[in-house]
Amino acid sequence: MTAPVDARSVFTDGACSGNPGPGGWAWALSTTEYASGGEAPSTNQRMEIRAALEAVRANDGPLLVVSDSTYVVNCFRDRWYVGWLERGWLTSAKKPVANKDLWEPLVQLVTDRGDVAFRWVKGHSGHEMNDFVDQLAVAASQAAGKTSAS
Repeated sequence: MTAPVDARSVFTDGACSGNPGPGGWAWALSTTEYASGGEAPSTNQRMEIRAALEAVRANDGPLLVVSDSTYVVNCFRDRWYVGWLERGWLTSAKKPVANKDLWEPLVQLVTDRGDVAFRWVKGHSGHEMNDFVDQLAVAASQAAGKTSAS
């Protein structure tokens, strides 16, 4: 899936304190245009998908979703979702797709729009925007933990 020429890059990340535990997600177009949120309990994988879903929901026009999650990127790069749809949301091992409640709306949005591509970036490698969304996601997971404890 090649990024459209005029695509804006949106960076996404998910975090979880414990797995499962309080989770946080974040997306950012820049250090001044971003969003984040959290839920408890959650998992790291759920928060990675949620970050991509919220980014695609919130941003119109051609997008390049940049994520350090191979789980998210490979779903679209390797077209895992095509098999899931053909098998009625079952994996190749005939087991239910994990996190279907998040994958289903994300796959629907991406396929309906046709202007969203995905690219992997190495996490915790000093990439400014990846580090920024990581900090936002960690803060959101900490906030979700405080909310669930009260």
